[in-house]
Amino acid sequence: MALDSNPPQVNLKCDPDLAIELRERYDFVQPGFHMNKKHWNTVICDGRASSKDVKDWIDHSYELIKASLPSPRKKDKR
Repeated sequence: MALDSNPPQVNLKCDPDLAIELRERYDFVQPGFHMNKKHWNTVICDGRASSKDVKDWIDHSYELIKASLPSPRKKDKR
């Protein structure tokens, strides 16, 4: 999140097909700034998006990132 931008903006990972759909539907959703534009959107948080939508997009981003992380190794019990 760009804390010094006015209005605030946040980059959120997104399914590529949904990313395109959101950009076409909302002008405050843009290709990810300084990110892979296929997988990331920048959301301008100026009050036009509902808080429910933003929370849903954050949850979606979190789940995509979480799924891409390697699974933790189990400690060897010797």
